[in-house]
Amino acid sequence: MTKLTIIARIQAKPEKIDLVKSELLKLIEPTRQEEGCLQYDLHQDNTDPSIFMFHENWTSRELWQIHMANTHLQAYMAATDGAVDSFILNEMTHIV
Repeated sequence: MTKLTIIARIQAKPEKIDLVKSELLKLIEPTRQEEGCLQYDLHQDNTDPSIFMFHENWTSRELWQIHMANTHLQAYMAATDGAVDSFILNEMTHIV
């Protein structure tokens, strides 16, 4: 099966940027240790610091779905409840 690429865009509420960023940073190390995780990189927009983006590559959709149910992701959701204006997730396939 072709690897799965995830692009996740998170926009924090302006007054919650630091909270969201600190909680996103907590996801990196445990996620990189998960089975199937090939890449898990966090970016912050240069002109709008409220915008964050994860660029992820997984060996399969099934292993990514296990990641989505992990406790560290649930802890992030609880900690940032009400602090995020928008969340857009795209599941993508690498073409070239």
